[in-house]
Amino acid sequence: MIVAETMRAAFIDAKDVLEVREVDAPIPGEGQVRLRVDFVGICGSDLHYYFEGANGEYAVREPLIPGHELSGRVDLDPSGRFAAGTPVTVHPARFGEPSAGIEDEPHLWARGSYLGSASTWPHTQGAMSEYLVVEADMVRPLPDGLSIRRAALAEPLGVALHAASRAEQLAGARVLVSGAGPIGLLAIVAAQERGATHVTVSDVLPEALERAIALGADDTIRVGADAVPHESFDVVFECSGAPVAISAAGVAVKKRGTIVQVGMVPNEPRPVNLAPIISKEVTLAGTFRFRYEVDEAVAVLARRADVERVITHEFALDDAVEAFAVARDGTVSGKVVVAL
Repeated sequence: MIVAETMRAAFIDAKDVLEVREVDAPIPGEGQVRLRVDFVGICGSDLHYYFEGANGEYAVREPLIPGHELSGRVDLDPSGRFAAGTPVTVHPARFGEPSAGIEDEPHLWARGSYLGSASTWPHTQGAMSEYLVVEADMVRPLPDGLSIRRAALAEPLGVALHAASRAEQLAGARVLVSGAGPIGLLAIVAAQERGATHVTVSDVLPEALERAIALGADDTIRVGADAVPHESFDVVFECSGAPVAISAAGVAVKKRGTIVQVGMVPNEPRPVNLAPIISKEVTLAGTFRFRYEVDEAVAVLARRADVERVITHEFALDDAVEAFAVARDGTVSGKVVVAL
């Protein structure tokens, strides 16, 4: 067996500065596994790191390998738990220290880390590299029938499924998904999986709405051209993070309905109309990453080949700069993946 000593990886060095370089390949320690990465999805946080040099308050202070949506194959496992070549995806979180009152919510514990994040120092390097070392308990083998390419959607689908969990009751619900980016598209899938009877999707871009229809949305609303119906939805998944969309969600949701805020917003005051949320006694729920919904996501992806339609573009590692540019443009792309 030939063990790779070097690898190629994409590094974000600063705002608008990304370079593919050859570096030493990581060596797995006790309880760790080295993976040969095949696909990495580009997420909104990756776009912020590249185009802005920061994701919210977390600035790039050293070269950062982006990427936390990945799939690949086991390369080295010193413990022998996984056979070489086993196709896998990964839960990208290393959970922190248990906190009182949220012992069962490890994704909210303090001092955890996430692949491809500048929230830690040193930064937690991500998956846009030929090889990646993770803890064995982060590895999820793929069931028969689930392609390695489709499995790269497990992490973002896990995010959408966790958002669905925050809505609590979706069986028989009429749902509005606000924002038809990649997470919004996967929120359609999550709502369907949890028993929603009707899913409407709103967006400003007709191209995004076409992708939503292809994924099984029942109806669409073109923001700026179509009126948002008042009090028509049991649950709204607000996936854009735009203040105007958050305000519109308050109008669209029914009395005693639920809004799940999925889209991230800047850590600063923004104008949002809360009056309808108050007068209708609406539940406004936040959602952040996920607990263990990646396991449910793997099962859903194994059953539903159609979810792979979320992936619209695939680029080679050497074309990572172009991949980021395309991923930023919602008129042309849904989910963009980099093949390694």
